[in-house]
Amino acid sequence: MIYLKTDEEIELLREANLVVARTLGLMAEWVAPGITTRRLDQLAEEFIRSQDCVPGFLGLYGYPASLCISVNENVVHGIPSNYVLEEGDIVSIDCGAVTRAGFNGDSTYTFPVGEVSDDVMQLLRTTKESLYVGIEHALPGNRIGDIGNAIQTYCEKRGYGVVRELTGHGVGRKLHEDPEVPNYGRRGTGALIKNGMCIAIEPMINMGSKNIVQERDGWTCRTRDRKPSAHYEHSIAVHHGKPDILSSFDYVKDVLGDRFI
Repeated sequence: MIYLKTDEEIELLREANLVVARTLGLMAEWVAPGITTRRLDQLAEEFIRSQDCVPGFLGLYGYPASLCISVNENVVHGIPSNYVLEEGDIVSIDCGAVTRAGFNGDSTYTFPVGEVSDDVMQLLRTTKESLYVGIEHALPGNRIGDIGNAIQTYCEKRGYGVVRELTGHGVGRKLHEDPEVPNYGRRGTGALIKNGMCIAIEPMINMGSKNIVQERDGWTCRTRDRKPSAHYEHSIAVHHGKPDILSSFDYVKDVLGDRFI
């Protein structure tokens, strides 16, 4: 069932998403060669708790960390570890936070680590651009398939693979609500978009094939061909007839400056 949110609930969701946005800004300060992904997770958890929130992912479905940190060919759900980031890596940091009021924020940013090759940087740019292309189609009267079709068309025209098995989702008092929001599809299909609908749109785009596999840890999903994958996500509300982005990359931009993608 799709739960349409009131104006008050949308503002409560915005509060949660701004905590996530500030956490990603903190990550921008720390992502660099030499840091472990486990240390990034520790820093994020400490910050989220300092904001009178709790990590949205920790313990959810049994997940063991506060962030999903996916490096290079890992698409999503990478578990923080003793892996040390290296020059030329890319790292997708997916973050969630829950406020005392019980509302979830959810957003992802893929960071280049130091100097990254031109073709990988183009993957990051295209994936991030496709996120906003999808958001533009989140309009009352459109359908969820319009969002996915826009993302798929934008990325496949540029030669990239669009992951099928993993999707965006509704967001609210639960991190994952209806409807599913695929990054592919046909126009005019799927749930009708209405004012009050709150969804997380999150393109997961591969440099090579769209195919993925799950690692033995039961969480990490990587590209089958081991080529890099990028992931960007915003939580949005369909509000007053247009998409209202509840999360933000502004804090990342403030830190990265000219290096912001």
